[in-house]
Amino acid sequence: MVSRAEEFQELRPLLFSIAYRLLGSVSEAEDAVQETWLRFAASPARPESVKAFLSATVSRVAIDVLRSARVRREEYLGPWFPEPLLADPYQDPQRSAELADSLSMAALLLLERLSPLERAVFVLREVFGFGFPEIASAVGRSEAACRQLAVRARRHVEAGRPRFEADRAKREELAGRFLDAFREGNVDGLTELLAADVQLVGDGGGKAPQWAERFTGAQAVTEVLATLMPLFARIAAQVQPHPVNAQPGAIFRDRAGGVISIWAFDIADGQIQNIRTVSNPEKLGHLAPVADAWTALREAERAADA
Repeated sequence: MVSRAEEFQELRPLLFSIAYRLLGSVSEAEDAVQETWLRFAASPARPESVKAFLSATVSRVAIDVLRSARVRREEYLGPWFPEPLLADPYQDPQRSAELADSLSMAALLLLERLSPLERAVFVLREVFGFGFPEIASAVGRSEAACRQLAVRARRHVEAGRPRFEADRAKREELAGRFLDAFREGNVDGLTELLAADVQLVGDGGGKAPQWAERFTGAQAVTEVLATLMPLFARIAAQVQPHPVNAQPGAIFRDRAGGVISIWAFDIADGQIQNIRTVSNPEKLGHLAPVADAWTALREAERAADA
């Protein structure tokens, strides 16, 4: 007979994926999954459907966390982005498109506009395909109320749904060209890949060097990138192409391999539409050892003065 621990471990990837989409935080999602295990282990009776029980439990835990997190995010210094995720542990071939689209930075930021209940209903229904009876149990509302929440959430999401290049290979190829141009200091090569209204936005949280919160337009973004290229070159930074939240992206490391920042790209119509960077060290620790970005910046400045 399969033990509770074995059943839980089998479903852990699904539970994390639900919690991450609700919270936009790897650390908070992991905490929600752990709390779900504690409640499952302490439950005196074995649920009829372990998957339904655990999914409902992790959703309820995440909703409670999300309600308090919204206040903290309103007080956050500068733009707030989700903690970057390099790979989704949960795979479902039948829902691969929904899973990938819902994981992007753009989609997660769009979900931030929903109420906690709307967000939970939308994620459980539209992303993971749960039925309304299961969703009603998870969020503590009637099926009719959940259907209304789903309609409202879907309307909000459809109104702001991000556009992505349909061909994933083309997205990766264009991002690769962009990163090659960045490494080589090829300003013209960068400029031709940027949409006219491209945006560059950074999340440093006041805990890492931050050039500014937001730049809009190809010229402004090119000027910022042209300033950054020699700084990264002076510290021998490594630029590692890597998917970020199921979209093209890159990991920037110092010469010792510590993570300096994560970049994520939105690509559509053959051009880069958005560049989002995360350099807040509190959001990078789950990836690898984090570099001291302030030390790296001082090293780059000393090299420039030498």
